[in-house]
Amino acid sequence: MNAPQSPLLSLPGAVAAEAPDEGVAAHYGELYREQRALASGEGFTDLSHRGVLTVTGDDRLSWLHLLLTQHVESLAPGIATEALVLSAHGHVEHALYLVDDGTTTWAHVEPGTQEALLAYLESMKFFYRVDLADRTADTAVVYLPAGSVVPAPEGVVVRETAYGRDLFLPRTDLKSFADRAGSPAGVLAYEALRVEAHRPRLGRETDHRTIPHEVGWIGSAVHLQKGCYRGQETVARVQNLGRPPRRLVFLHLDGSDVHLPPHGTPVRLASDGPEGRALGFVTTSARHHELGPIALALVKRNTDPEAQLLAGDTAAAQEVVVAP
Repeated sequence: MNAPQSPLLSLPGAVAAEAPDEGVAAHYGELYREQRALASGEGFTDLSHRGVLTVTGDDRLSWLHLLLTQHVESLAPGIATEALVLSAHGHVEHALYLVDDGTTTWAHVEPGTQEALLAYLESMKFFYRVDLADRTADTAVVYLPAGSVVPAPEGVVVRETAYGRDLFLPRTDLKSFADRAGSPAGVLAYEALRVEAHRPRLGRETDHRTIPHEVGWIGSAVHLQKGCYRGQETVARVQNLGRPPRRLVFLHLDGSDVHLPPHGTPVRLASDGPEGRALGFVTTSARHHELGPIALALVKRNTDPEAQLLAGDTAAAQEVVVAP
């Protein structure tokens, strides 16, 4: 079930976002002001298009521990974490952003992925005492940036990280919360700060053959001291050999170009020109309020970290995110 369209799209200046963020606002008319507000700990971002799942039952954490890449068996209430579901070959299939409130494990996931994830989890229940629910229709995710002094409504589950707080808000309360939470910032502002922080996103920095090492999910979403989950053999092999086939890079793009290179734009060596052999592709590009046009890209592991690149026709200087 896809999330319904956000009521905040009716706010003044709201411009609807495009895929994969349909249903919420891309911006509210002032992109850079919205970014600056988030960066300084003000405002909020409507992420109510994201999928929400819950797991209840006495076995929920020990059961999730068997399926996910993260160590969650002893996850304490209120402690945020993130985890992946991998294929048998170690390719990333799902990314979950988790918190447990003492009785229920809450997770938000990429828009539109919750049904497939729920189906997989249901197929793995067996004799475990767990109950699963898709809460997307009644729960909206709202992001408050780090440093925000906006209080979470009483009884609302909060997932707090170094980047800010994710609130699992009743969808019926979204409009009233927005009225007292300060100025809204669209997902373009949120995404620009995500790119600046080098944080990967499923479906943007990943494709059907991405493994966790390539995009920097080791540590944050993959715990290397646990096993017995699907795809763990690939994780262990790459960790021991240290040779993932690709790596994530951060790009400073030439600011003279009017258009940003879209997702999937080929990345080449500048010395080879725009007709040269592709080394990878742009995953997410954004306009940053201080850095100008920036992007993340996935390139071949052996690409020279000092090489000047082209993202389509746009000159790009790279910064290492995942070491070669």
